[in-house]
Amino acid sequence: MDLGLQGRIAVVTGASKGIGLAITQALVAEGVHVVAGSRRSSPELDELVARGRVQTVAVDLAEVTGPADLIAVALAHGRIDILVNNVGAAATRLTGFLDITEDEWLASLNLNLMAAIRTVRAALPSMLAAGRGNIVTTSSVNARLPDPAVLDYSVAKSGLASFSKGLSKEVGPRGIRVNTVSPGPVATALWLGDSGVAATVAKASGADASEVAAQAASNSVTNRFTQPSEVADLVVLLASDRAGNVTGSDFVIDGGLLTTL
Repeated sequence: MDLGLQGRIAVVTGASKGIGLAITQALVAEGVHVVAGSRRSSPELDELVARGRVQTVAVDLAEVTGPADLIAVALAHGRIDILVNNVGAAATRLTGFLDITEDEWLASLNLNLMAAIRTVRAALPSMLAAGRGNIVTTSSVNARLPDPAVLDYSVAKSGLASFSKGLSKEVGPRGIRVNTVSPGPVATALWLGDSGVAATVAKASGADASEVAAQAASNSVTNRFTQPSEVADLVVLLASDRAGNVTGSDFVIDGGLLTTL
């Protein structure tokens, strides 16, 4: 299927690894030029830069000015057709709500919610002027399935879903589509890394990290984690005109983990 994305300009945040890297790779495969924002690059991202399809911007998107700095670089290309808000992080905390500090709450809300809001704020005027644009944001099943172990992250993702839905109503009549993608557990470092969810839970419980991961996978009817490339394929479809009348929607990709309608 030709998605018709050849020659378009995209911004991807949190692009150096995991889901963000997979999204960047998938967009490049469709002929999109990607401005990739992250604190640091990666060998995989450097390879795309060497091929001339990606421009990296070293930026801390948790800083108030970081998103605007990233968008300013992208706008040097003349326009932004696609914005993918992907940056985010979740810290697993197993000792309860009262042990989440004020600073930890603010840091989580800042990176998982405010970074996207600031990036949209910076990119939206150019999209409005062009009369078209596409914003896809990586949310999470935790927006609908709050988890005490990642409570601050869950709250931030719920806010992100509400923000995206509300914004879609405002800017839809002006040619801009806004959607979210909500993965369940994905085979990235967030879950499977040395300090990821599985390792953290295993350390606290005395279990093996692989056993924790297998238990988490078994909560989905497919009995496996989602692959980053599968999330990326969904994002790229939503970013294309093939989904031209889809806006204000959230697409869950969780292997059947959520059981509610």
